[in-house]
Amino acid sequence: MKIVAMIARYLLGLVFLVFGLNKFFNFIPGALPPGVAGQFMGALVSTKYIMAVGLFEVVGGALLLVNRYVPLGLALLAPVIVNILLVGILMAPQGLVPGIAVAFFWLLVFLRVRSAFAPLFEPRAQD
Repeated sequence: MKIVAMIARYLLGLVFLVFGLNKFFNFIPGALPPGVAGQFMGALVSTKYIMAVGLFEVVGGALLLVNRYVPLGLALLAPVIVNILLVGILMAPQGLVPGIAVAFFWLLVFLRVRSAFAPLFEPRAQD
């Protein structure tokens, strides 16, 4: 399981680092998807909100690649992955498979470092 989690961490880190940097430097050109998904992406691009998403992706991906603060990297990437899945489910079904893939990789890495998240699941905060 250790090797599988390490491979998943590297793949997840690489995917988010590359696609996060693409939001800043646009080295992977692409057209907006059709329909509502395109309108949504157009709004993200025109308001520069996509830059904030890209920052989360770059920082989270880099943390996973350098194997430092992995739980923080996972925490930064979790809302991005939720949004990828929601866009795939609600607006662009063709984006659902990559979303499921990154969610699966995220889960593999999470299971390896789940003890770092244990306090989040305690019913009461300790004083």
